[in-house]
Amino acid sequence: MTRKTPAKIDTLLALRSEGRLLVGRERIALLEAVAKHGSITKAAEAAGFSYKTAWDSVNAINNLLPRPAFLTKTGGSSGGGSVITEEGVRLIAAFRKLEEKLGRISTAIAEEGLEHAEDVLFWGIAMRLSARNAFHCKIVEIKPAPVNVEIKLELSPGIFIFALVTNRSLIELDLKPGRIVVALVNSTSVMLASDAEAMRISARNRIKGKIVARVDGGVDSEITLDIGHGKTIDAVITQDGADEVSVKEGAEVYAIFKTSHVILAAD
Repeated sequence: MTRKTPAKIDTLLALRSEGRLLVGRERIALLEAVAKHGSITKAAEAAGFSYKTAWDSVNAINNLLPRPAFLTKTGGSSGGGSVITEEGVRLIAAFRKLEEKLGRISTAIAEEGLEHAEDVLFWGIAMRLSARNAFHCKIVEIKPAPVNVEIKLELSPGIFIFALVTNRSLIELDLKPGRIVVALVNSTSVMLASDAEAMRISARNRIKGKIVARVDGGVDSEITLDIGHGKTIDAVITQDGADEVSVKEGAEVYAIFKTSHVILAAD
């Protein structure tokens, strides 16, 4: 017997990249608002986001794409100008096209009903990870060793991340040069240092960037660095530590983290 369904089913489309949520309806609406208003502040208001939520969403999209969908220029009380790239235009068009097709499928399901309970798998499940930094990377080199293997990943032209994994993980994830993976780094694992300090720290990963945002939360501070090519990296350090390093917008510092703090995800 056919199970009754509502006359209308509201479908929710979410695009993922290498297992990570890339965009959903809200983020696409934000990109469309930026294209219309040319400002992250105005786009956030139009899409119903806070400025910080909009900013975080933009960074998440850019970090998981090979090329940025969205470029910002910070500064001034209005938050600076913003622009959608060709990559962003294609992303919006692809999402809306898929959403339209999914809508037609959901309408057909609502009209005809579902024959089996397992058909609810059409709804899908999206997994969200707690790591603040997630980067689309390409493996460029693997250095074998008896226990752990060092993997060199290209984050963007001239910027590399190094990860340490076991030989077992190397096999299970089928890691090899040319493979696309997502590198995950907790923001609390990222240290900040000036040029001179960075040279005295043994951590393998040292990425230079410019501070574009600082949010103080009483004890801790969340710092966002622009590392070029539309990519950013976040660090959460103590507010006292941020003051000691003279963390302020526009300052250039190094984001430093150990190879053992990099987690690789592959489909």
